[in-house]
Amino acid sequence: MDTAHVVYIGDLRNEAVHLRSGQRIITDAPPDNRGKGEAFSPSDLLSTSLAACMMTIMGIAARERQLPLQGLEARVVKHMASDPRRVARIEVHLTMDGFGLDDKARTILERAGRTCPVALSLREDLIQDVSFSYR
Repeated sequence: MDTAHVVYIGDLRNEAVHLRSGQRIITDAPPDNRGKGEAFSPSDLLSTSLAACMMTIMGIAARERQLPLQGLEARVVKHMASDPRRVARIEVHLTMDGFGLDDKARTILERAGRTCPVALSLREDLIQDVSFSYR
């Protein structure tokens, strides 16, 4: 089954439709690459997908082990390189409530996040700078 249908709508914008749910995403080229920056750029989505995937897999691990996973948030910073233009480094700063999470539980969650499908699918030379902090 197809995952998405993407249409170039002009002026460096695309509309992607998730076929199973009908949800829509607009992408826009960033200002530093001739765009308006009025929506996520494709490379923004790549970087954001890493964080979302990590959080999803951490949620699965928490659910399977009945671990509390409260207040999980991520701050994402994308670093571009040139020649060729590409994402060179993604910072993912994960923060969550630490209540009820001993060292073993934290290790389980952190390992789950670091081994999510997106993290394992990115080029090896793309730096994944991931940090975890607990409130």
